[in-house]
Amino acid sequence: MNILTINNSNDGKFLRKKTADFDFSQIAKNELGKLLREMRRVMKGARGIGLSANQIGINSKFFVAEVNNKFYAILNPTIEKESREKAELEEGCLSVPGIYGMVTRSQKITISGFDINNKKIKIKAWGLLAQVFQHEMDHLNGKLFIDRTKNVYQIAPEP
Repeated sequence: MNILTINNSNDGKFLRKKTADFDFSQIAKNELGKLLREMRRVMKGARGIGLSANQIGINSKFFVAEVNNKFYAILNPTIEKESREKAELEEGCLSVPGIYGMVTRSQKITISGFDINNKKIKIKAWGLLAQVFQHEMDHLNGKLFIDRTKNVYQIAPEP
């Protein structure tokens, strides 16, 4: 499983497309579990805290995230509520390697979706978790953080 990046023009085009709704009838629960565990492994291996399906070449609306040692896998997510209060935080992205920028997002959100068992879930998130969820939702809608920042900067890769 490889992470798509904007450095490859075909990958970049795929990352810019809105994803299709996740269809639970298309994959067995145990296979979905394996996929989500593998996404988590790849995300952590790349030192990320979120990874959407389209970042690994799957045209489907779901993502994984891990913040403060709590793992999330949300299928067919929807942001139901966003606070008026905004926060500007630094963002980077596994699909935009070496590039960072300040992004303004809602400080608090309520997100709904489904878990691996096709059970409805709702999560109230704030701070970093809200930022990560909004970042991943952007991915699923074909947007990248570089579309939301005016001050992009590059950091040299570690040796």
